[in-house]
Amino acid sequence: MTDGTAAPPRRIVVLGVGNLLWADEGFGVRCVEALGERYDLPEDVGLMDGGTLGLALVPLLLDATHVLLFDAVAHRGEPGELIVARDDEIPMIMGAGKMSLHQVGMNDILASLELLNHKPAHFTVVGIKPVELADYGGSLTEKVQAQVPAALRLGVEELRRWGVDVRERTGEAIPRDVVISALARERYESGRPSAEVACRVGDERFLALRAAQSPDESETGGTSA
Repeated sequence: MTDGTAAPPRRIVVLGVGNLLWADEGFGVRCVEALGERYDLPEDVGLMDGGTLGLALVPLLLDATHVLLFDAVAHRGEPGELIVARDDEIPMIMGAGKMSLHQVGMNDILASLELLNHKPAHFTVVGIKPVELADYGGSLTEKVQAQVPAALRLGVEELRRWGVDVRERTGEAIPRDVVISALARERYESGRPSAEVACRVGDERFLALRAAQSPDESETGGTSA
């Protein structure tokens, strides 16, 4: 016998988190963007650029029955190595090393969902250990970019395990837009100045001033009289 309560309708969220402006930090968002470009998915599968929203993602996941997350993760493998974690394995890998604010926030998101009496039936992470983060305005490193197709295959396999009809896009099907147009990969890559033109480790004017200061001035942040 049942209590007469209907099971909630399936709602699958494919989520990419990270900062597109910090090299390999953008891995998760680029994966979801590529998934929307290359595959057709049913209407009950949502693609989401979670950026660095952190706890602001909680209300967006409150009715999700399945979550597939792409992210850059400081796991124990080699830089550029992919990892898949499911359900109870996730807090351990997401807390393995403090890599960024959004990563810490993901564990907080899981805890917040439970406090709100909601836990997705299935939660899977496809993660990669970054090669480079301290490259402001940079794109994915070659090693990490080369792993995006493999990460998509892992994500598609997981969706199919959940019974999702995932089909590679052919013909004139319209891709799903995930990232705002200004940060879409093709536009971002073609319009991004080189590292020689645009300093990526800070404001070059500040760095030049800092280099001109004496050691004592650099420590105090002041200037001589």
